[in-house]
Amino acid sequence: MRAIGIPSFGPPDVLAVVERPVPEPAAGQVRVKVAAAAVNPTDLMLRSGELAAYMSDFTPPYTPGMDVSGHIDALGPDTTGFAAGDRVVGFVNPFTELGGAQAEYVCVPADQLVPLPDAAPLVEAAGLPMNALTAHQALALMDLAPGATLAVTGAAGALGGYAVQLAVQRGLRVVADARDEDRDLVTALGADTVVSRHADPQGTVAAYRTVLPHGADGVVDAAVLGHAALEIVADGGHLVRCRPYDLPAPRGIVLHQTFVIAHPDKAGALRELVGLAATGALTLRTADRFAPADAAEAHRRLEKGGVRGRQLIVF
Repeated sequence: MRAIGIPSFGPPDVLAVVERPVPEPAAGQVRVKVAAAAVNPTDLMLRSGELAAYMSDFTPPYTPGMDVSGHIDALGPDTTGFAAGDRVVGFVNPFTELGGAQAEYVCVPADQLVPLPDAAPLVEAAGLPMNALTAHQALALMDLAPGATLAVTGAAGALGGYAVQLAVQRGLRVVADARDEDRDLVTALGADTVVSRHADPQGTVAAYRTVLPHGADGVVDAAVLGHAALEIVADGGHLVRCRPYDLPAPRGIVLHQTFVIAHPDKAGALRELVGLAATGALTLRTADRFAPADAAEAHRRLEKGGVRGRQLIVF
């Protein structure tokens, strides 16, 4: 079978289409014939070598990808709840011997997949799991009460957009930042107030503090503003880091870190997320589709920034 391979760490051009044996599902696993797999920031970190320590026990070429959609192809021993031919969407852990989702076939624990309703498009659904699960986890970590104020940095991106839409579903007041060209998009996603995004993080902070003089009850830092994001948080409020970085915790602010691999109930969360996507309450936003041979171009575009929605590798 074809798979995206990382023979050695480096720039996007190291990516190659490699041949691998079709994997056999173990007990509790299913094999998925992949329709599409999304390209995420974690794939860039894996390819560059930033996550080399997580791959030290495995042999290259490594296969990236954490989101998959497709059809059940085979069930492992003692696996129940699915049948061959079922449409599914799910999360794939690339930090394993078998690697990630960007392959023609992947074997996945059955509790990391959920059925995909007919109302949801199969290929586009591959853009849902990783980012929507991260947004879901971020909101769960803060556990804000309905009516509380949530600020979402980078709201026009895939993660930020899902955070806005899920927050609206939970009855939160959402204040989000956007560039001028993205303001209508973020408003359509449901943000109550949209402030201007600036190249200088302090300019973005100032825009938030104009409408939130006492700060937000919680902040999802999807744009990775880092230390500057603390200035958007109210005393005693919450800040969720969506990538690892160290911060102090002044003014009683509670710091959280998302880590989707450790999400305690991926299947339960995915069922909620897929249901919302099927009704249109979550928007499946596809930025572009790529053949496996063009994966390097998807990485280059994501590194450049400004991608709105998810880029998909289609098999």
